[in-house]
Amino acid sequence: MRIISGELKGRSFNTPKGHKTHPMGDRIKVALFNTIAERLPGARVLDAYAGSGALGFEAYSRGAEFVQLIEKDHAAFRTIQENIGALPLDPERLKATRANCASWAENNGKERFDVILLDPPYDQLNFSTIFMLSDLLTPEGLMVLSHPGREMVPVPDGVVVVDDRMYGDAALSYYRKAD
Repeated sequence: MRIISGELKGRSFNTPKGHKTHPMGDRIKVALFNTIAERLPGARVLDAYAGSGALGFEAYSRGAEFVQLIEKDHAAFRTIQENIGALPLDPERLKATRANCASWAENNGKERFDVILLDPPYDQLNFSTIFMLSDLLTPEGLMVLSHPGREMVPVPDGVVVVDDRMYGDAALSYYRKAD
């Protein structure tokens, strides 16, 4: 994998071995970051279900003020730590935590994020956790969920869908706080 744009453009990093994670394809990742690019400079970003850390690293590279990576899988988290060690990252701007997203959200309920990126394994879409994470949005924040394209995705209370985009068998749903 590689970072597409920003201060770390072109830098490569590793992905976890095996099939527990599914790296987002470059086409979808480019589309996602083109859509949210203006929101990233100075933003607080949560990369839940971080896998290799790809989405968080991209947000960091594009000027996010702070990026929180959450990953529960031991092998994937180890890969994130290796990637953090290999990339020139400021530890004040990026934090990785090995945790279940639901538990982490419960224990960190006071934190707020301008952008929340959710790329869970497609066979483990847990909407109750996604609903909990939506509570961590700032009033003007944006949450983006990657999910199978044919799947109907419920909308958490307190947020509205502002966009849905299909990319073959995958989709991105964009949410913001309801007025």
